Amino acid sequence: MDPVFGQQSSDDTGRAGSRLGLRTRAVAVLAGALLALAACQTAPQGGAVDSRTPTTVAAVETAPLPEMPGQVAELGLVPGGQATPRAHAAIVVDAASGAVLYEEAADGLRYPASLTKMMTLYLLFDALDNGRLSLDTALRVSQDAARQPPAKIGVKAGTTISARQAVQALAVKSANDVAVVVAENLAVSESAFAAQMTAKARSLGMRRTRFVNASGLPDPRQVTTARDMAILARALKSRHSARARAFTARSFTYNGRTFEATNNLLGRVAGVDGIKTGYISLSGYNLAASAGRGGKRVIAVVIGGESERARDKEVTTLLERYL
Repeated sequence: MDPVFGQQSSDDTGRAGSRLGLRTRAVAVLAGALLALAACQTAPQGGAVDSRTPTTVAAVETAPLPEMPGQVAELGLVPGGQATPRAHAAIVVDAASGAVLYEEAADGLRYPASLTKMMTLYLLFDALDNGRLSLDTALRVSQDAARQPPAKIGVKAGTTISARQAVQALAVKSANDVAVVVAENLAVSESAFAAQMTAKARSLGMRRTRFVNASGLPDPRQVTTARDMAILARALKSRHSARARAFTARSFTYNGRTFEATNNLLGRVAGVDGIKTGYISLSGYNLAASAGRGGKRVIAVVIGGESERARDKEVTTLLERYL
């Protein structure tokens, strides 16, 4: 049995299909409309709130999950289109109930960086669950995917990578090249996939997030909030709990090279089992972490850390405080 995916391991076989229904084509049209209509105003920053049960994040278990909205208005527009560069934000939520235990500027617009790949993986997990792909499906690598900047695993244009390897590359290494591979194989283009990402965000209750790429590479239009990232992390852990075990891996090997996990808390902080790190100059150092002890589980998100070390220390402190 595969320890990460909970399925029988097998050789990489098959080829990714390129079937695109009307809904996927509609996304490509909606992507441009969504970006053109987005408002531009300053987002409220807010202050810190520290309480065990003042509010909750969206109830992701019961939220509707439409595969494709019928009109742009149903996607929702991001109130306030510009994020604050390198600004701090944080939130801690109870993973079971969604109760917010702590928050600071949790609704201020921020840049997600590679936290974006949580949504890329969410849609990949959806495709695996509904049978569109299997873990052994071969995903084609385009020239655009291959030339993405690091972090990357070095996939070559014209080759393929299995969906299994793609999950590992995204969850462990946060590979930008593989994020584009996934996007292009699941949609007509990366921009069309980004519109699907935004639509899924709305269906989960992520009201202030807009995706324009699958990797989190710098783009001022790609924005989120600490609260929205907590909603997404909670959705991954609840709706894709078995597949989300990929986030617990500390390394994976591709093409003879071993890549270490970017999440420094794995194996160092008791109970931590993912989820995702991120960094670009616009965002600072980001981390969404899940941890459980003694029957209790929380999710902590910090965006805008001053350094990798400072971010890890803050998330560790929050986990120790609220577990």
